[in-house]
Amino acid sequence: DDVGTETSEPVDYPDIAASVARQVARGEADAGIVIDGAGLGSTIAANKVRGVRAAMCLNQTLARYARQHNGANVLALGATLVAQADALDIVTVFVETPMREARYIRRLAKIRELERSTE
Repeated sequence: DDVGTETSEPVDYPDIAASVARQVARGEADAGIVIDGAGLGSTIAANKVRGVRAAMCLNQTLARYARQHNGANVLALGATLVAQADALDIVTVFVETPMREARYIRRLAKIRELERSTE
């Protein structure tokens, strides 16, 4: 689902990032992608939704690590920081990389516990 804007008019990135993050958190999507100017604001906003682990990735290595090591389920991209061709490569790596190793899954459980402990 494309929940973003269709024009060049400014929008509030927290609204778009929250919409994407909520779909992921509810299981309506396996993963999400948010794009804003730098990627930072959307990362912060998406991470406010319980169950979302958003990562801003500037290259394929970060996208791979975000998925493998941190179980990221939302990818944030900065339109002013990443060329379109590079962004497409980053998306491909993010979508195709599974989280495999038990040590990372154990660490992810600790992140989930942090979420619960801050309520």
